[in-house]
Parts: sequence; C-alpha cells; structure tokens
Amino acid sequence: MTSKSVATPLLELESLEVHLAGRPILKGLGGTLSGQVVGLLGPNGAGKTTLFNTLLGFHKTSGGTARVLGRDIVTDAAALRERIGFMPESDSFIAGMSAVRFVRMMAELAGLPPKPALERAHEALFYVGLGEARYRKLETYSLGMKQLAKLAQSIAHGPELLLLDEPTNGLDPSARQRMLSLVREIAASGVRIILSSHLLRDVESCCDQVIVLKDGRVATIADLALERQSERRFLELETRGGENGEFPRALAELGCEVAELPGRKLKVVMPPAVDLRALYRIAGEQGVQLRRLISNRNSLEHLFMKAMEEGGESRAGL
Repeated sequence: MTSKSVATPLLELESLEVHLAGRPILKGLGGTLSGQVVGLLGPNGAGKTTLFNTLLGFHKTSGGTARVLGRDIVTDAAALRERIGFMPESDSFIAGMSAVRFVRMMAELAGLPPKPALERAHEALFYVGLGEARYRKLETYSLGMKQLAKLAQSIAHGPELLLLDEPTNGLDPSARQRMLSLVREIAASGVRIILSSHLLRDVESCCDQVIVLKDGRVATIADLALERQSERRFLELETRGGENGEFPRALAELGCEVAELPGRKLKVVMPPAVDLRALYRIAGEQGVQLRRLISNRNSLEHLFMKAMEEGGESRAGL
C-alpha cells in the first residue's frame, strides 16, 4: 500500500452541492479535513452515502467542488478512482464467484494488469483472514466473512484512500473488533481512511477527526485528538424540577457546554477550571434535583448530540 503525507489535506469541501431528481441533497458543504482517519457521521438521510458517491464520481456536482488528496473530484476524477478503495455498505457480489476471483476482478477494474491483480487478491484475502476460504463461493460466506471480503477488494489495488461505508454493520462483537483492528492497522500503514458509521464507539476507537452531517449540511467538524488531550469532563445528568430552563442557562454562564435531551436529561462538558461542587450549588439554588450523574469520557457523543441540537454550520477543535 502506498501512502501520502498527512500534511496534504485528505478532503477539501468548497460549497459542494448535489441535486438528485431535482432535490438538493448536499447543500453547500464546506470545510477541510486533514486527519489520518476521518469519521463521517450523521442520522439517516443526512447525505453520507451521497457524499461518498460524489467523491467517487457516481453523482455529478450541482455546484462547488471538492478535492481529495489535493485532486479535484471533477477534473481529476479518473486519476482519483485509481487511488481510492471503496467498501460499500450493501453487498455487491456476483453469484457463483469465488472470493479470489471477485477480488481479482475488482483489482483489475481499479487498473491492475491480470497477473498482479491475482497476486494482490491472494495477498488481500490472506491479510483480512480469508486465506483458507478464498476459493469458496461468496454466497456460502457468513455475514462477517462477506464484510471481510468487501474490505479485501477495497485494498487489493493498493489505494491511498479508503472509503468505508458501515464496515461493522451487522457484525457480532468479536467480528466487529477484528474489523476495527484491521482498520487501525491499515491506517498505521499510511493509508488515509474516511469511515462512515452510525456507531459512535467505532468512530471514537479509530478516528482522529470527524465531520458530522445533518440534513445535507455540515453540522460540525471536530478534532478528536485535541478533544482526547483536553482536561474537560463530560457528564450526563438526569434532573427533576427547574422547568423554567434556568439550570442549563446557569451552567452555560459558568462556562459549561450544555446539550438538552428528552426526558429531562442534560449532556454537560465542564472545563477544567469549574469544580463539580459548583454544579450542585447551582442545582440547589434553582431547586433542581439531580436524580442521576454519570461521568463520561466519550467526548464524541457530546459533540454529536450538540451538533444535532444546533443543526447549523459549526466547527470544534480546529
């Protein structure tokens, strides 16, 4: 696998717009992502798959553009496709075909000659742990094996960038950990990765930067490496009383970031300078009962919920 300097931005979005069937799907996406492994997050219908398909050249841009590894997705589309590996969410196998034949075919479609393509197919299947099953027909594979076969075909031609769409979808805990371990190994070899997942824990374990989409727009871009280094505390509160909303406002005035959730729950990010006792003091002053308080180190969950609540263009940790 080849690599490219992390100094080169992975993805640059410049007012990117995509309309499908006359409907705006991506609405002026903007921002620069420079991480080694970038997480792509958002609720269903946010535009994640559309963004992948646009970067691959399957959808035409309706406005603006994007650059992947410094190359424009419109003017350098053919050259880009040789450098990108794509693992789709849905299965795209051919009935009656063995894994090694399938991976070889995909490597050839990516530009490798037949003999090197076959060699790389064997190597990729052994790498993901399917060496002993590489001659079996793909329809006989378990779900976990099919996911690994899709990963193998995405890396066989030695791409500089991998687009992984829900790589752990439907996997049991053991298979999920195996997949995430492979993703981290591939990234450590120098390959850049954009990983789309609805599982925040998967993104947290692999990614150093995230972009969150909501309704076709960028809700936030965050540097997880910086978030992990910060001394901020992440709390989940369940409250009773204080229906006037003064408690969240008082916490915000104290310097906390607050996201209100259904069921009288709050996500609170406390800066290092704020003592936990101040939270209890304010609760007492506002007549608010703290029914539950959980300290959570998972900053990504807070960032995601805050982005969904605000719904506008924002940046964090840049």
